[in-house]
Amino acid sequence: MIDLNELREDPDRFVTSQRARGADESLVKRMLDADSSRRTAITSYESLRAQQNAFGKQVAKASGDEKAQLLTQVKELAGRVKTAQADADAAQAELDGLARTMPNVVIDGVPAGGEDDFTVLREVGTRRDFAAEGFEPRDHLALGEPLGIDMERGAKVSGARFFFLKGAMARLELGLLSMAMDQAAEAGFVPMITPTLVRRETMAGTGFDVQHDDEIYQLPKDDLYLVGTSEVAIAGYHADEIVDLADGPLRYAGWSSCYRREAGSHGKDTRGIIRVHQFNKVEMFTYTTVEDSYAEHERLLAWEEEMLGKCELAYRVIDIAAGDLGTSAARKFDCEAWVPSQNRYRELTSTSNCTTFQARRLNIRERVTAADGSKAGTRMVATLNGTLATTRWMVAILEQHQQADGSIRVPDALRPYVGGMAELRP
Repeated sequence: MIDLNELREDPDRFVTSQRARGADESLVKRMLDADSSRRTAITSYESLRAQQNAFGKQVAKASGDEKAQLLTQVKELAGRVKTAQADADAAQAELDGLARTMPNVVIDGVPAGGEDDFTVLREVGTRRDFAAEGFEPRDHLALGEPLGIDMERGAKVSGARFFFLKGAMARLELGLLSMAMDQAAEAGFVPMITPTLVRRETMAGTGFDVQHDDEIYQLPKDDLYLVGTSEVAIAGYHADEIVDLADGPLRYAGWSSCYRREAGSHGKDTRGIIRVHQFNKVEMFTYTTVEDSYAEHERLLAWEEEMLGKCELAYRVIDIAAGDLGTSAARKFDCEAWVPSQNRYRELTSTSNCTTFQARRLNIRERVTAADGSKAGTRMVATLNGTLATTRWMVAILEQHQQADGSIRVPDALRPYVGGMAELRP
């Protein structure tokens, strides 16, 4: 949720942000009009309430015909107060509804446009020349099936886009996530195993549209939602709290299973584990000050790149365009790994600076200290998130480290996490 004071003070900034996103610019004016109507309605209500209180005092002192006349006026005024209160409530509801549809304000420098308008910041690593090595690269499923990716039985048990991992593939995923969690802990993140079912207010507070987002699995009987990332649960962890940032950011690393319906992906990535309904992930999440959020965003990206380096993957970093940010993010960087069988880059990580957007919805604040050391009130914190490893990483690991005989070379840093194996073989 955006800051109404900032909207009133600088509406042009919000119009520019909406334009960069390719979103509805008129929403800014409609919110300002709704805010004006709300304040007018509240003023009218408060004025009538003051009159009502004044009449109450007069009635207490009056008697006889005068009291009867005043009581008639009080009754008429009570009706007007009730109407004014209803008008104020309706105006507030209209403003709240519009505010829920306003995405976060993009940070200066974010590329304008949609999904294909990202800016490539850098490419890292060398793409293997399989032709020079004398063999045609296989895709991750051809490599992974003999090692323990079982799509057929996953579909038999749960339906399309589900799978089993067994043997070497199970160890590879567990090893990858364990390495990510170890790195996060070394960097000062508090490890967490998070709930995968959350309440409606937690999902909505993080910025997801629970009524219209077809990606989200819902359990209507319980009014609970399956998360697509542990970001949701960790964002709600400090809801309605005042956190202490005096010693620096609060950092958590959440390990969870994640669930996505993959609505609208019919016919896309139907082979293998690139686009599935259930996967595992280690997610970094930070609470910090607004001023520090920009540097923290760069730190999260650096930790993601450190993990990619440990996995010895060729990848690129892109600055996501405004129209592809999603509701909560003010800026997002993705790391995309090279997938040889597809001859293109595919997303492995995202890291987003959500500034105060989620905290405002979830009411997460920090104490502000004045220059003389006294407490000067509270203000909203900034929240950030970043992927440190997911099941999908195995696609790039299998394909980039495949050998001519179908075995997989295990990156040096990952070997201690898979029992010391240098190679994965059926």
